[in-house]
Amino acid sequence: MQGITPFIPTQLKAQYLNQLLKVGFHTLDFGSFVSPKAIPQLADTAEVLDLLDTDASDTQLLAIVANKRGAETAVQYPQIKYLGYPFSISETFQQRNTKKSIAESLDLVKAMQALCLANGKELVVYISMAFGNPYGDPWSPEIAERWVDEMVKIGVQTIAMADTIGVADPSVISPLFETLIPRFPNAEIGAHFHSHPDTRQEKLEAAWEAGCRRFDVAMKGFGGCPFAEDELVGNISTESLLEFCAHHTLDPRLNNSALQAAMELSQQVFA
Repeated sequence: MQGITPFIPTQLKAQYLNQLLKVGFHTLDFGSFVSPKAIPQLADTAEVLDLLDTDASDTQLLAIVANKRGAETAVQYPQIKYLGYPFSISETFQQRNTKKSIAESLDLVKAMQALCLANGKELVVYISMAFGNPYGDPWSPEIAERWVDEMVKIGVQTIAMADTIGVADPSVISPLFETLIPRFPNAEIGAHFHSHPDTRQEKLEAAWEAGCRRFDVAMKGFGGCPFAEDELVGNISTESLLEFCAHHTLDPRLNNSALQAAMELSQQVFA
């Protein structure tokens, strides 16, 4: 929702998220404790959270945070299980996204991890620009691997390799996951792909074959980072992942009727 300018009513957001809580997803990224000036659309995250029926769902809630103050706010809510932080391995994007250097962000991750441990939460780190960047900043699989190693040393156990601008292709995806997953057996290495529709399946295929089992998806492929490039590249759609599962006879164990109702409701949210 973050890239949409017209404000989506708080009640509608909560209605949509409550429907998603019925589907059976492992985790639901429901909102962000970030500056309302930076992302006005998510200024009502606390109000939305108060309207969510988490007692009737096994789905865990994840909140995105961009600074220590946001993390300190998020850990106060018992409904939230995960805090997500976008850690860029592109210096330019880290400055654009969080107004911090990579070095400052590393210190922040350490502080957030300590906050999470002290409050019974878990930190999820997104390695942004994990497959390349458009700014000419240094990038290589070795750089990506180095920063995953840094996160694991801090104690982060869930790390999502984020294709922030949709540049990854199987020739890069496969060897990166084939390297990371065996090297860090105690961490869950996931895929957070942005993609044009015609390349979604090949990205999913490459990551799956390389051993990835955690995928971030968005209903109808909405999404994209407003701080990356001028043109948003949407997230891989939930439907694409379900098509992939069907093709490979995998059962995601979801409530299909609840999913269909959420799909229909999304038309109102993203109208």
